[in-house]
Amino acid sequence: MSFLRQAERSADTERIFDTDTKAMGYLPNYTRLFAHNPAAYLAWQQLNGAVKDGMELRRYELVTLAAARALKSSYCGLAHGKVLRDKFFDAATVAAIASDHGSAGLSAQEVAVVNFAGKVAADANSVTEADVTGLRAHGLDDTDVFRVILAVGARCFFSTVLSAAGAEPDPQYQESLDADLRQALSFGG
Repeated sequence: MSFLRQAERSADTERIFDTDTKAMGYLPNYTRLFAHNPAAYLAWQQLNGAVKDGMELRRYELVTLAAARALKSSYCGLAHGKVLRDKFFDAATVAAIASDHGSAGLSAQEVAVVNFAGKVAADANSVTEADVTGLRAHGLDDTDVFRVILAVGARCFFSTVLSAAGAEPDPQYQESLDADLRQALSFGG
């Protein structure tokens, strides 16, 4: 599950366990990990919800997958690749997005957004005004750009926590994703 021992059970942990089990149909490993600090988990959920509220789900998931790839987060890659497969693309297209998004049939705007999200996740200090201008040229306004940055920032937090604690992807991904897609979405951590 992770490098850390199971947190002690409390009323707060039981609440997050119950909520996530009802939502997911199983208890995710990340929920078990965040039982060490349920308040931080609830705060992250609130922040991530606010970030998602301002974006189309397809863009959010593409941005999140790009960040997961840059951060080498297999857990987040599998989770968000599954959403992309379930809601927007077939498995082969999601695998192509994960490995070479520029030739996966995305729109020019989506390719630009994924490129930008990957750059923000990999080295936010390397982002320049020209990068933002490039997104404007693809039809994004400054609020859209900021929402992409926020989505990457939220993913950096979550992926970093999971990776540093050694949280393993949920075994349900073995059952719900075919082997080729799992391999494409397994970025290393």
